[in-house]
Amino acid sequence: MYGWLSISAGGLTYSFAIYETAAKKVLVPIADGSEEIESVTIIDTLVRAGAEVTVASVSPELQVTCSRGVKLVADKSIADAAGETYDAIACPGGLPGANHLRDDPTLRALLQAQNEAGRLVAAVCAAPAVVLQTHGLIAGRAATCYPADQFKSAIENYSTDPVVVSGNLVTSQGPGTSLAFALALVAELYGEEKASELKGQMLF
Repeated sequence: MYGWLSISAGGLTYSFAIYETAAKKVLVPIADGSEEIESVTIIDTLVRAGAEVTVASVSPELQVTCSRGVKLVADKSIADAAGETYDAIACPGGLPGANHLRDDPTLRALLQAQNEAGRLVAAVCAAPAVVLQTHGLIAGRAATCYPADQFKSAIENYSTDPVVVSGNLVTSQGPGTSLAFALALVAELYGEEKASELKGQMLF
């Protein structure tokens, strides 16, 4: 809910709840080797919330082959997506997908600008360690990632919580926590009331 509107007429005051309906813009970058459960869960949940989600490929083609062989088709290339401003950028994990996200200079610039502006930067599974930490975007804040030593050891203030919100940074652990992660993004973008509504609809 955005706020309340009060109108007085005939000696009576009427109050109306005002709901924020403007769609939030979210970028979800994907690559060959991205984790499919995480990718689709992020996209689907945010679309259900009313967000305008742009899926951008950092691979040479719009169609990518995910870590378990599922094929996803992006809306546009990361280069074509770079001209927009996003309320959130959410990176799925998976290997070698997270490596491809890390190595893309356009996505790196987008993430750095996003963080400097204080807008949401989010990642799940391997991506917090491989993408965000590599580019200095965690910077000592509490964060989580896939609980393997190779990833945990990269994060200074590693948390065992399935989802961690640290200011404009949202991180999560893996496929099994991806719905909680996506709903946390909904809460950050649209508020707890909207996230609770979606939880009920999705039987979470």
